[in-house]
Amino acid sequence: MKNTIPSWVRVLVVFFLIMIGIELFIESGDRPAFIENPMIMLFLLLVLLFLIAIEGIVAAVENVLFNSLDEKGKERYLENKAKAPKFTKLKKIYHKLVDSKPVEEEGEIILDHNYDGIKELDNNLPPWWLYGFYASIIFGVIYMFKYHVFDGDGQLVELKQQYAEAQVKIDRYKALNKDKEVIDFDAVELLTDASDISSGKQIFVKNCVSCHRIDGGGGIGANLTDEYWILGGGIKNVFKTISQGGRPGKGMESWTRKGLKASQIQQVASYVLTFQGTTPGPNAKPAEGEIWVVPEDHVKGEKLIDTIKIIDTIQLQKEQIK
Repeated sequence: MKNTIPSWVRVLVVFFLIMIGIELFIESGDRPAFIENPMIMLFLLLVLLFLIAIEGIVAAVENVLFNSLDEKGKERYLENKAKAPKFTKLKKIYHKLVDSKPVEEEGEIILDHNYDGIKELDNNLPPWWLYGFYASIIFGVIYMFKYHVFDGDGQLVELKQQYAEAQVKIDRYKALNKDKEVIDFDAVELLTDASDISSGKQIFVKNCVSCHRIDGGGGIGANLTDEYWILGGGIKNVFKTISQGGRPGKGMESWTRKGLKASQIQQVASYVLTFQGTTPGPNAKPAEGEIWVVPEDHVKGEKLIDTIKIIDTIQLQKEQIK
């Protein structure tokens, strides 16, 4: 069966089919998978290079076979190739961008150099490459003048603007939902009252045991008894993880969306931290993530208070601290 589809069409079709398949099977939230996960982008790049390499090898083999034919064979080959369906407009654009000689005309641009039978072609630089190079120069000049000569907003300024816009939305939401319970991640505090811990335990037993086990030893979910944390330890990080959900595609859902109130999430987050330093039963899940060290500004104050001490290993001990 003769191949009548141009190589660049085959490469693009196969590449985009693979890309669409990845997007369908890998959950990445609102963002494309290749942006959310850099390894996917690297994989797609390798796939593209692999497909191009295959087409290059096929073209090289075709060229070798063509040159091995006698004159009559070459004529028959060219006649059959001329009869094949053509994508006229696309081919014209392609040839203009590539500016390469057809196989049958390569003899016109062969250089005199001869290395053990290997000859070199005097090809021009592809116009697509030159256009891209000139475009990058123009872009670089515009970018330099906009951000380094004139007062264009840099990335940090844009980031501050986005923060300000987000804060306006948060304030508007709070103003419109005064009757609803809202707790900021940065404002949440560890609960130590026995009634709160008991309520947190009830929520944990009802919703979390299936993944984290009754003793916090982990199964489908992470082990909650060790000092390692995937998304950070401490009340703020645990509250945020329960509220927003864990890593995309890993099963940890947003419990805010599933109906838990902020106060309930605060209670269960405080209960989760009581597992720190305990010994789970057999077959506990191995540690995941990194050891989380409490930032210095999490423990403040000079006077003695009766509270829970958060130490570097995140073990919770009731004692007097300064």
